[in-house]
Parts: sequence; C-alpha cells; structure tokens
Amino acid sequence: MMECPIAVVVTWNRLPLLQKCIEKLEAQTATCDILVVNNASTDGTAEWLVEREAENDRLHVKSNDSNLGGAGGFNFGLRWAVEAGYKQLWMIDDDCQPEPDALEKLLEADALLGGKYGWLSSVVLWTDGSECKMNRQKLKKSFYDYSPLLKYGLVQAEQATFASLLLRADTVRRVGLPIKEYFIWGDDIEYTRRIAVRECVPCFVAGQSQVVHAMEDNNGSSIATDRPERIDRYRFAYRNDAFTYRQEGVKGICYYLAKCALNFWRILLKAPDRRGKRIRVLLCGMVLGIFFQPKIEKT
Repeated sequence: MMECPIAVVVTWNRLPLLQKCIEKLEAQTATCDILVVNNASTDGTAEWLVEREAENDRLHVKSNDSNLGGAGGFNFGLRWAVEAGYKQLWMIDDDCQPEPDALEKLLEADALLGGKYGWLSSVVLWTDGSECKMNRQKLKKSFYDYSPLLKYGLVQAEQATFASLLLRADTVRRVGLPIKEYFIWGDDIEYTRRIAVRECVPCFVAGQSQVVHAMEDNNGSSIATDRPERIDRYRFAYRNDAFTYRQEGVKGICYYLAKCALNFWRILLKAPDRRGKRIRVLLCGMVLGIFFQPKIEKT
C-alpha cells in the first residue's frame, strides 16, 4: 500500500498550463506522487512528459490512443491509482495551480476527520484572487450539523468539481468510478453528489486549502452567453445532467426540468447571437438524456 497520496491529472492539448500545474505539484510542502493521463494530445505534451518522467521518479504518465474526455481520463486515472495501491487520491485539473500547502491542508483535514468523509474540496480562486465561478461548491443546508469543524475551515458540502478534490481509495472501491460516458461536463457533479447526496457520506470544503484555476475568463458556464464555438458541447451538459438528477428521484427530476426551463428563458432574453442554435442544443441534450443509461464501473 502506497503511503503518500497521488495527484491525478488529466490533460489534452494544454501543455503550457500542464507544465505550470506539474511545477506546482512538485513544489507541494506535502510529498505526493503524480499521475498524468494524457488524452492523445498533439501539441508536444507527450514528448515533454517523456522528458519530465525521466527526471522525476514520482511522476507517472499514462497515454491514451484517443481523447477520452475529462470523464474518461479521470475514470482511467482513479482506477490505475487504486489498483496501484494508493490510499489517498488528489484529483486536480491540468489548468489548476495549487498553492504550495494545498495538499498539506487537505491531509490535515483528512487527519482531523479520521478519514471519515467522502471527499474534501479545496477553495478554488481565479487568477485575480476572486472566487472561480465555475468551481463554486454547493454547501449543504444543514452544514451546522458539523459546526465544531468551522473553526478549522471545514464546511459540509454536497457538490464540488474536480478542480481539486481529495478522496480515499476505499471510497472509490465502494461507490465506483466517475462515469466515462459523460466525456465532458457534469462528471464531477454526478460523482460528488453520488457520494455526498446518494450515499449520504459527509463531505467538506477545506477552506485552508486553495488552488488557482487559470481559466481564460471567470464568467462560469452558460449556454445563453457562452462563445459560439463552445455551444455544441452543451449537449453533453444537458444529457449528462438528465442522468445525474434522475438518480435523485422526483426532487432531482423537478430540479433538472426547472434548470432547463430557466436556461431556455435566459437564451431568449440574454443570448447575444445564435438563439436558435442554442435552443436546439439545449433541447437535443434533454432528448439524448432520456435515453442515456451509462453504467457505473467498480474497481
């Protein structure tokens, strides 16, 4: 059994950002191994990783023959890490830059909780130090059930992203892997809610652990206002959300339908262009979601 944690990073054609991410991971005050899952990048990433792997015996590289998306990449990476014997798994996006003590603070929270949690999520900031809107966690309404932990910066939550998420191998064995068929978008929401909501395991935001998400802008994601070249990928978002919230029964289905209706009206009222295409993508994603029945894989 590996005693140190492993950081699991999935990348595709973002070499400059990946380089900064790896640099920050190697500089952590808490020692960790690093696994990079390369989704068939064509920008020199593979060649750079070969050189870096030869220089750092804590860096492991696994390359796929095709782009599996973030969902498929994290599915592969978590499976590999669990089977390799790592006890603690730190999922982190390739465009994230963790503060030097980000992992140390997550491990301190792990120790404080005695390992009895589902996942721990870092505070995610944008490049100007403000909150990164894309990575806002959803706090549990009854988070005061764990009010003694507030003085340690721990707040109970029920939803987070893979920007920086620590979980234990035992949790992965119990609840399974992220759903690879999601490809992109919503895989992190489904996975964190699977643990915190459907499995009812306490999960927390670790306020003393911080990472910077070096996104191009800090506008979040909205089909109503996103750039034209990004509209098509929202099919994945609405298809995937349909499955996620169906698993939560009538309450989840009602939430999903209300969310779709709200975004429909946002398109009509706020979209700067291509209203017809945005509406078609939304409706297409909803229809695809009706028939979307992916299986949860176990390690």
